[in-house]
Amino acid sequence: MEALLAGLNEAQRAPVLQKEGAMMVIAGAGSGKTRVLTMRIAHLMQQGVDAFNILSLTFTNKAAREMKTRIGTIVGNSEAKNLWMGTFHSVFAKILRIEGHHLGFPPNFTIYDSQDSQRLISTIIKEMGLDKDIYKYKQVHSRISSFKNSLITVKAYFQNPELMEADAMAKKPRLGEIYKEYVDRCFKAGAMDFDDLLLRTNELLARFPEVLAKYQKRFQYILVDEYQDTNHSQYLIVKALADRYQNICVVGDDSQSIYAFRGANINNILNFQRDYDDVKVYRLEQNYRSTKNIVEAANSVIEHNQTKLDKVVWTANDSGPKIVVHRSLTDGEEGRYVASNIFETKMNQQLKHSDFAILYRTNAQSRAMEDALRKREIPYRIFGGLSFYQRKEIKDVLAYLRILVNPNDEEALKRIINYPARGIGATTLDRLTIASKQYNRSIFEVMENIQHLDININNSTKNKLYNFVNMIHSFKIMSENQDAFAVAETVARKTGLLQELKKDGTPEGIARIENIEELLNGMRDFVEGQKEIADATGSLTEFLEDVALATDMDKEVDDIDRVSLMTIHLAKGLEFPYVYIVGMEEDLFPSGMSMNTRSELEEERRLFYVALTRAEKQAYLTYTESRYRWGKLIDAEPSRFIEEIDEQYLDIQTPMDTYRYKPMIDSDIFGEPDKSKLRLKKPVSGTPPTMGKPSEEQLRKLRKLRPQAASAPQTDELNGKLQKGMHVEHSRFGRGQVLNLEGAGQDQKAEIQFQTGGIKKLLLRFAKLKILD
Repeated sequence: MEALLAGLNEAQRAPVLQKEGAMMVIAGAGSGKTRVLTMRIAHLMQQGVDAFNILSLTFTNKAAREMKTRIGTIVGNSEAKNLWMGTFHSVFAKILRIEGHHLGFPPNFTIYDSQDSQRLISTIIKEMGLDKDIYKYKQVHSRISSFKNSLITVKAYFQNPELMEADAMAKKPRLGEIYKEYVDRCFKAGAMDFDDLLLRTNELLARFPEVLAKYQKRFQYILVDEYQDTNHSQYLIVKALADRYQNICVVGDDSQSIYAFRGANINNILNFQRDYDDVKVYRLEQNYRSTKNIVEAANSVIEHNQTKLDKVVWTANDSGPKIVVHRSLTDGEEGRYVASNIFETKMNQQLKHSDFAILYRTNAQSRAMEDALRKREIPYRIFGGLSFYQRKEIKDVLAYLRILVNPNDEEALKRIINYPARGIGATTLDRLTIASKQYNRSIFEVMENIQHLDININNSTKNKLYNFVNMIHSFKIMSENQDAFAVAETVARKTGLLQELKKDGTPEGIARIENIEELLNGMRDFVEGQKEIADATGSLTEFLEDVALATDMDKEVDDIDRVSLMTIHLAKGLEFPYVYIVGMEEDLFPSGMSMNTRSELEEERRLFYVALTRAEKQAYLTYTESRYRWGKLIDAEPSRFIEEIDEQYLDIQTPMDTYRYKPMIDSDIFGEPDKSKLRLKKPVSGTPPTMGKPSEEQLRKLRKLRPQAASAPQTDELNGKLQKGMHVEHSRFGRGQVLNLEGAGQDQKAEIQFQTGGIKKLLLRFAKLKILD
C-alpha cells in the first residue's frame, strides 16, 4: 500500500484514499491529475473492488491506453484488461453493441464519421429539390449535431416552435424534414453517427429501466477525466449511471475548458456540488511541469476571468527564464524569427527537434511557419492536417470492408458500387434507391433480389449487380473465418482497386498505392496487438470500430525527430520544453469571432492559459505589425492577453507601442521623410538588424548559425556492417531481423521483421539501430 502511495504528495494522496461518495478533484495544469486517477483506480482494486465494477471515462484513446498500462504494472495486466476504460464514445459504442437491439439496431451497426454524415445530408438535400446554396450541407450537419448533443430529437424539434421559427428566419424552413429523413435513413442503414453514440445511449437508459439498472449495478465506481469538457448529453449519461451508488469522482480544470464550440458546458464542473450530496472537493494546485515564471504568468492572465473555481496554482520548480515577447513586421518575418530561434536554441543547448512546439489559433497560420522551417531544413510535423483515414483511397478500401460487416450501410455502398468502374451508373443507383423506398428494404437487399423484383433495369445491368453481390458475399464469408488483415488484403486485390491505382503512373498515384500498403501494414499490427487483449479476435468489426473511434492525436507517428505544429485546441494534454505561441494579435487571438460576449472572451482566455501552460522551460509569444488576411495586408495590434500578463514575468525584446494614432491622410504627400522609420531596431539574438549593415561580430554569429548539411553518423556507423539476416534492436520496436537492404548513403533503408511490431521499413540515418550479432 505504502509503495503505491510513495510517489504522491499530500494533496494527491487524499483523493486516492477516499473510497466512497461523490468527489471533485480540481486539478491545475501540470499537477499530476492522470497520476491521481491511475492510482485511485489501482487503490480501489487493491481494496477489493472488482475491475468489472469500475468505469473510467476519458477524452482520448491515448489517455485511456496510458492509464490502463500504468494500472497493469501495479495490479497485473490481466486484471487491468477487465476495466471498462476508454473514451465516452468507445465505451458507449460497446454498450450499444450489446444493448442496441432494444432500439432496433444490429450489434454490427456502422459508425458514420463526419464525411459520411455530410454526404448523406447532401444527398437528402438534393433528393428534396432544395437550394444547396441555402441548405449548405455542412451547416445543416452542424445544426443537426448541435440538436443531438442538446438531446433535441426529431420529435422534440417539431414540438419546439422557437427552433422551427429560428430555422424559418434563417431561410431553412424544411430543416426539420431533413433532420427526420437523415435519422430515418441512418436507422434503415443500421448506422449511427458520433452524436448518436451519446443520444442513443441516453435513449437506451431513459426508455429501458432494466438496462439502466443493469449498468448502474455494474458501474459501482465511476471516474471521469476532463469533466469540464463534457457536454449536456455526456453529463446526463454519467448522472444516470452514477445515481444508484453515487461513487463518482470527476477530475478537471475549469481554467482549461476550451470546447464550448463543440457543446462542452463549463457549468457541469461549476455546478457539480449541487448535483450530489456531501461532495468532497480536493485541489491539486502544485504544478510539476512548468517554471515559476510560466505558472505565475498563466495565473495572472486567468485571474481576469470572472467565471472560475477557487484555486491557486503554484510550483516549487526554478523561476526559469522570463516569457519572451517578440514583435515582427509581417507573418513571414515572424516565421523566420521562430525558425531561427529554434535552430539557435537547439544547437546551443544540444536539444532535439521534438523539444519544440509551435502553437497557433487557426490552421491557416501554419503556412508561414512551414516555409521558414523548410528553408532552415528543420523537420516538422503538422498535427490536425488531413487524417490518414480521410484520404480517398483509404476511405474506398474501408467502404468495402464496412459493407462486409454491415451490407445495409448505404453510404459505403454508394461509394464503391461503381469503383473501380463496373458499368453501374448513377441512373441505376437512382432506380435502386427508389426501389428500396418502395419495398422498404435496403439498397443491398434490393440488389440481392434484383432478378425477382419489377425494377426498370435492363438484364445486362442486373447481371452486373448480381456479380457485385456475389463478390461481396464471398468476401463476407471469408471475413467470418479470417482476421481483418487477410480480408483487407484480398479485397484490395480482387476488387481491382490496386490495379486501378497502378494505371496512374504519377507520383500521386504511387503515393496512393503506398497509402493502401500502409493501411494493410497498420491492420497487420492491429491484428497482432489484439492478441494481447482479452476476448479480442482481430476481426474486421473490431478493426472498423477502432478506426471509427480513433482521434487524430492518437495516431502513431514515425521515429523522425520533428518540431510539432498544431492548433492550441489540439495541444491540450500535451507538454513541450519550448513552446512558441504565434499570432498573438487582436481579432486573431482572441479570435474576432469569439468576442461578442463575456463567456466567449473568457473561453478564449482559457485557451491562451492552455497554450501557455504547455511550456515546461520557456515560452515565446510572437505577434506582427501587419498580416495577410483574406489576401489583404492589414494592420495588427498586440493581443490583450499579452498586456494581461504581469510585466515582471515578461522579457519584451521588441517594445510594444501601447498607443499609435493612425492618420487619416498619407504622410508621404508632404514630402518629408518620417525619421522614426530610420531608427535602428534592437537586433534580436540569432536575427540580423531590421536595417543597416551587420557588424563584424554579428556577421560571425550569423555564419555560425547558418544551417549545415544534416550529418548522419548513424548511417556511416552502420554502412557496410549491417547485412541481411542480422539481428538488431530498436529503441521503440524492440528486437528484429533484417529481411532486406535497399538504397545507399543517406537514403539507405532496411526492411526489418520486428518480434512485436511486424515488418517495418526504416531509414537508417534515423533508425538508431543496435546490431546484436
